[in-house]
Amino acid sequence: MTDWASLLKGARVVRLNARLFPIIPYETAQFERFGVSLIPVEAYTPDEMIPLVTDADAVCVVSASMPAVVMESLRRCRVIARYGIGTDKLAVDAATRRGVVVANVPEFCNEEMGDHAMALLLAVARKLPQMSEAFADGAWSRARDVGWTFRRLRGRTLGLVGFGNSAIALARRAKACGLNLLVTRRNMLAHDPVAEALGVTLVDLETLLRESDYVSLHLPLSKATYHMLDDARLRLMKPGAVLINVARGALVDEDALAAALREGRLSGAGIDTWEHVNIFADVEEPPRHPLAKIESVVCTPHVAALSVEAKEEVSKGSAENLASVLSGHWPRPDHVVNPDVVPLVPLAPYDESLFDENT
Repeated sequence: MTDWASLLKGARVVRLNARLFPIIPYETAQFERFGVSLIPVEAYTPDEMIPLVTDADAVCVVSASMPAVVMESLRRCRVIARYGIGTDKLAVDAATRRGVVVANVPEFCNEEMGDHAMALLLAVARKLPQMSEAFADGAWSRARDVGWTFRRLRGRTLGLVGFGNSAIALARRAKACGLNLLVTRRNMLAHDPVAEALGVTLVDLETLLRESDYVSLHLPLSKATYHMLDDARLRLMKPGAVLINVARGALVDEDALAAALREGRLSGAGIDTWEHVNIFADVEEPPRHPLAKIESVVCTPHVAALSVEAKEEVSKGSAENLASVLSGHWPRPDHVVNPDVVPLVPLAPYDESLFDENT
């Protein structure tokens, strides 16, 4: 059995977002496997954060931003363990220059994302909020009048922008509902047995937007994807189509989307992630956002990833990423966000046997 107490003795590990996302007993137990005690911290501005992370050997982060000035302050940090997938809030290039390995958990919440995207699609398609309101009002005839406008799901087309794990999870659910599947992604030529098994048709983005009754976004946020769906591309969408976004809010120009919905060019949207609503703010209040005021939009506050199982999954994966680096090994290759980094301390290849409790 690996002697973690000796390998990681004295490691100073800071856990950000400790108030917003409290440390749960399962998470504590995962790190205690490696003899690590997490130092809980709540800090958001660089001035608040820098004194707390400068001398850390490792930093765990859920949702806080770590801009370049914070990364450049790290004196001995060897790894940043991202509790999740996206790294758009982390200055990865700056971390790379400092020799800090950035590791995420790419298998985190894929099933939950598929569930939530499908739930939003169904809620918009079957107008569940309006049906619930009509029921509460005792307005049975109003509900029936709306219901006769529904379109049957089977035989209609879902377009997936991106075809990573969460998109595949949604595709499986959509296939069971009889939807046809269009996909666009960066590498259109790569052989993909999963896509073949699901009967996916690969098309360019413009074709997907023109032919899809439902469009769901499954991309990371970057300079290249910021406002990917702007006014011009929203105008390419099929009249009456529905947009689903459980990825990143800034993939969409939210004002342009609101205009498309108000003008009736699109029939609805299901939105879980937001560019201009800070769901991590200290003060909780009703959002002053144009999309929140449109009846055909189903809104949720960035909760697609959440479940008991997902929280445990990301705790375990993050703890193992951190333990790998602090014990002198790379994390699992698919968990390394910046594989071109020259680590502050040289690392041996990933060793899965380190985590086998029987060795």
